Amino acid sequence: MSMRKFAVTPGFEVGGTMFRPEQLAVLGSVVGEDARIEMTSFKQLYVEMEEEQMEEAQRLLRAAGLQVHPAGFVTKSLIACHFCRGAEEAGLDVARALDEAIAGHPVPSPLRIGYAGCALGTSEPLLKDIAVIKMRDKYDMYVGGEPRGLKALLAKQLHAGLEAEELVPMIRSLIAIFQEQGKKKEKFSRFVDRITLEQLRKLTANARMEPAG
Repeated sequence: MSMRKFAVTPGFEVGGTMFRPEQLAVLGSVVGEDARIEMTSFKQLYVEMEEEQMEEAQRLLRAAGLQVHPAGFVTKSLIACHFCRGAEEAGLDVARALDEAIAGHPVPSPLRIGYAGCALGTSEPLLKDIAVIKMRDKYDMYVGGEPRGLKALLAKQLHAGLEAEELVPMIRSLIAIFQEQGKKKEKFSRFVDRITLEQLRKLTANARMEPAG
C-alpha cells in the first residue's frame, strides 16, 4: 500500500483560520480509516493516505470549501491574523490574494509567510520567514524571523510603505530568489543573513509596482 501526504487548510475569514464542523466531517469521511492526520505549526492539517484514493478525496475536500496544497519543502499557505478590525480595514481581500499567489511553490526549506492587519500583530508576523503588516493604508514587509530554539529571531524590515498591488510581486520575487540562491534545507533566516538584508533590498527593488498577475 503506497501512502502519500498533502496539506489541507480552510483558508481564512474574519475571526481567523477555522475549520467548520461540516468540513471536518467531510475530511474524516473521505480520507479513510488508514489515513493519518497531523496538525502542523503552519495552521494546516497534513493528511497521509493511500495514493490511489487521494485524487478523489482531494476533489471532495475542495468541494467542501477546503484548500488542498502540497506537503513538504514548499511555501505554506498564508498564516494570517483574526482580522479583528474588520475585513476592509484589516485587508482581508489583500490577504486572500497573497494566499492564492504564494502557496505550494517548491523551496529549499519550508517557507512560512505571515500577515497581520494592524500593528497589534496577533498572528506573530515577526516570527515568520516573510511577514506583511498593514499600517493604515500601506504595508510593511519583514524577512528572516525564526520562532524556534534558543536563537529565536525577530524578522527585519525589508521594505516600508508598500502599496497593496506591490505585495504579490514582492513576495514572488523573494520566493524566486530563495529558489535560485538558497541551499538545500537552509532556513530562510540563515539565508537572509548570508545574502544580507541590503542585497535582498536591491534584488527585490525591481518588483515594486510590477503587475500582480
